[in-house]
Amino acid sequence: MATKIVKCPSCNTENTGLENFCRNCGSNLADPFQNQNPQNQQMQQQYNQGTGQIPGADKKIVAGICGILLGGFGVHKFILGYQNEGIYMIVGQVVAWILAFISCGFLFFLPLIVSVIGLVEGIIYLTKSDEDFVNTYINNKKPWF
Repeated sequence: MATKIVKCPSCNTENTGLENFCRNCGSNLADPFQNQNPQNQQMQQQYNQGTGQIPGADKKIVAGICGILLGGFGVHKFILGYQNEGIYMIVGQVVAWILAFISCGFLFFLPLIVSVIGLVEGIIYLTKSDEDFVNTYINNKKPWF
């Protein structure tokens, strides 16, 4: 019985039909549509070069924890490189506290709104897979939620 030969859609290396990933570049042979995105190819190659981690995934844990604990101050935005959004959160938090103070506590919920945004974003960061996190927040630069 002859062994089936499968060509890798990324590098055209011939692989046996028993392999799920290309033995040359590491691309997924089972799902050829996944390999058409150049960012996915670059991430897969960097992953296979021995680092064992997708570049940018190291920020996921730090940004997630800072989002949960310090979310109202936008620290997680600065960690991901979103300076403008981080400044918006700091200004929003300061303005919310000033309004709550001026109103003698009547508007006490305003600072909570900004903090809840950071909390939700931190939870979202931590629940995403490394690949989704890097694609969404590092490669595609999605600044909010």
